[in-house]
Amino acid sequence: MALLTHAQPPPGTRAGRGGRGGPPPTPRAAAPIDLTGYWVSVVTEDWKFRMVIAKKGNFGGVPVNGEGRRVANAWEPPKDPNAPLPCTDYGAPALMRIPSRLHITWDNDATLKIETDAGTQTRRFHFGAAPAAGEPTIQGDSAAEWEPAATGRGQPRAGDLKVVTTRLLPGFLRTNGVPYSGNATLTEYYDRLKGPNGDEWLVVTSEVRDPQYLTMPFVTSTHFKKLVDATGWAPQACAAR
Repeated sequence: MALLTHAQPPPGTRAGRGGRGGPPPTPRAAAPIDLTGYWVSVVTEDWKFRMVIAKKGNFGGVPVNGEGRRVANAWEPPKDPNAPLPCTDYGAPALMRIPSRLHITWDNDATLKIETDAGTQTRRFHFGAAPAAGEPTIQGDSAAEWEPAATGRGQPRAGDLKVVTTRLLPGFLRTNGVPYSGNATLTEYYDRLKGPNGDEWLVVTSEVRDPQYLTMPFVTSTHFKKLVDATGWAPQACAAR
């Protein structure tokens, strides 16, 4: 994705300052786009891998290396697809690809929160100084920054959100055992777009880098449509899909 770096400061402010000598705006106040609300997955890519469990050994475009193939080929399908499972399929590198609804809110002025009804997972994107690092988790530590786009005078602010996630527990990129390791790094770009009919869309472009299991970055683009309210929101535990 091309990075947009030359931002037009909002009217009445100076670059890097929060107005006439005041503090800089909080990440929440400085947001060039509003990502909050309820969103639902629209599966437009990799339907056969996202809607059902792929067959063992079907890597379907994931650039796994020899070690990744060995691990994936050792995977065994769940005996009971309805039984609760460990959430190794629901880690950050795979979570946004799972057909799901999202609820995006601000946890505080410097932390954006994403909740999913699939697997009842929660991700937190920290702007600025991140909390003290703890043990790795399935959602990892996510550092966020706004990437404002240059706009004309008097035009609304625009841009995207960049998120880099590290300190991950190992998990699966797909539900048939295609792995990622604890050394993986996930970089994401969140864009909000409006369709010709007025529908609002969230596009999440993801890049997974994993020197342990991948030969090159694994890049995907995932689409969500804005919902008017929480209708259909139904959190469910981690399970085979």
